[in-house]
Amino acid sequence: MKKRIIFLSICVMFSVVSCTTKNPFTGKNNLNFVSNDQLFPSSFQQYGTFLKENKVVTGTVDSRRVETVGMKIKNAAEKYLNANGYQGYLKDYQWEYKLVDNKEVNAWCMPGGKIVFYTGILPITKDDAGMATVMAHEVAHALANHGAQRMSAGQLQQLGAVGIGVATGGQSEERQKMWQQYYGLGSSLGVMLPFSRNHESEADMIGLKLMAIAGYNPDNAIVFWQRMSANAGGAKPPEFLSTHPSDATRIAKLKSLIPEAKAEAKKFGVIYK
Repeated sequence: MKKRIIFLSICVMFSVVSCTTKNPFTGKNNLNFVSNDQLFPSSFQQYGTFLKENKVVTGTVDSRRVETVGMKIKNAAEKYLNANGYQGYLKDYQWEYKLVDNKEVNAWCMPGGKIVFYTGILPITKDDAGMATVMAHEVAHALANHGAQRMSAGQLQQLGAVGIGVATGGQSEERQKMWQQYYGLGSSLGVMLPFSRNHESEADMIGLKLMAIAGYNPDNAIVFWQRMSANAGGAKPPEFLSTHPSDATRIAKLKSLIPEAKAEAKKFGVIYK
């Protein structure tokens, strides 16, 4: 009974299989029923609010580097998309690149192309190639609509929880809570966390191609992630409990993807050894 209820509820999460979008970098259909028309205005508004509430660094060498590297990655994305039959894919994107004074080791790209680097990550990026590794990875999340996919999956997870409530409505309150806990744990460990880790790996793959096309040797991505791993230090949760692949998994996968990234760059006249 327990396994049946959990299985049926997880099936409910992904029953809307017709709501898909095609990933231009993988050719695969992805679960997504949140359109850019819905997502981008909210994203741009949140970005504007964030900038008002934080200290944006301007007129420095580093702030100019963020913009320069960002433009190169954006141009690389346009080249790739146009060459592969996705002209106009970026028409609603409003690219912007900002450096924010914050000690946190972080950078992000919101849906629609709004990018922020924190000053805290600059000692780890060190150079333009390191910055390009991070920039391309974050831009890849936006290009692949990972934000919309996470929202879609989250909504289906909630729908599954409603299904659990309906299926166990005749049982005691204690047993209803037990089934909800089983479902929450099963859907998180079995679906949502792997979903997130897959997005990270996909962004690594896309990012390698973009940085290579932009003129940054993808070999440098390995060096950056090694520095990032060393900086993190300390004990980390097991990979199956994390939203991200382990450092070892990520680096090993990147190494295997570098030849493909270099081959992609060669199509655009960029040659690496």
